[in-house]
Amino acid sequence: MARIIGRGLTTFFDCLQKAIPIAWASTSWLLKLMIPISLAVTLMKHSGLLAWIAECINPLFIYFGLPGESAVAFISGATAGTYAGVAVMMSIPLTMKQATILSLMIALCHALPMECAVNQKTGSSFWKMGILRLMMACLCALLLNQFLPEIAGSYLYLGAEANSTLTEVMTTWAVSQVKMSFMVALIIYVLMVIQRMLEAYRLLKPLSHLLSPLMKFFGLPQQASYMWLVGNVLGISYGSAVMLELEEKGIVTREEANDVNYHLIMNHSMLEDTIVFAATGISVLLLISIRVAFALLLVWGRKILCPIRRY
Repeated sequence: MARIIGRGLTTFFDCLQKAIPIAWASTSWLLKLMIPISLAVTLMKHSGLLAWIAECINPLFIYFGLPGESAVAFISGATAGTYAGVAVMMSIPLTMKQATILSLMIALCHALPMECAVNQKTGSSFWKMGILRLMMACLCALLLNQFLPEIAGSYLYLGAEANSTLTEVMTTWAVSQVKMSFMVALIIYVLMVIQRMLEAYRLLKPLSHLLSPLMKFFGLPQQASYMWLVGNVLGISYGSAVMLELEEKGIVTREEANDVNYHLIMNHSMLEDTIVFAATGISVLLLISIRVAFALLLVWGRKILCPIRRY
């Protein structure tokens, strides 16, 4: 027993150690992306340029119940990824309802160039995946604006006051970036440790077998449960290598991978995205339930409108 416990602890500490260089590399890359974007948005806001952009886009985003400047956060998230979108979002004063709507738009429609490229490699159309995600993000915002009541609470706003001097703005920005950097580093490290532990203890495959019955509920092929699990735990970008390997080994066909992609574009990276948005004050229950609901809507809607083979 002592030997088993010892081996378990050794494996655990090994995972902690192996996660450090990978987490550091990922964190460095993300911060190199996030910090310049955040600085640019902060300066745009102080100079009045962001207000001008907001005025131009406001006629569209008003239907989403969002101020025009939130379009910058959405575009940043859609092009650069969740962290870039969140970095911009936290520099804009929003109500809790507005922050929730914007968070879900970013969650449904982030990192489009990178993730649509992965979708294409695993059997789906690059443009179809991108257009579908944009459409579903807009539909989600429209519905939430109509039916979501005002929410009590506050999200993590790290911006400066509108009448602040440039020195005050830059000081506030610098402090916010230090906080953001620590938050990102911690989240990425925890994610890398969890991933290493799942691999070291060989838990991914057993978990996928347990989840097989859910595949019928989601309208997906049962044999693709491992791919679904990887996409949900690691995300489309982080899990791309695993997904491609499943195809290469013939565990999942290209057609089956395409079917799973319709679910994953709405509902992936549930661990990371949920932690990131929850850290800003957004409801975990809303994030998960709405993303799952839209995944079900897209997959079953496709099966009804464009019937495909049964599993």
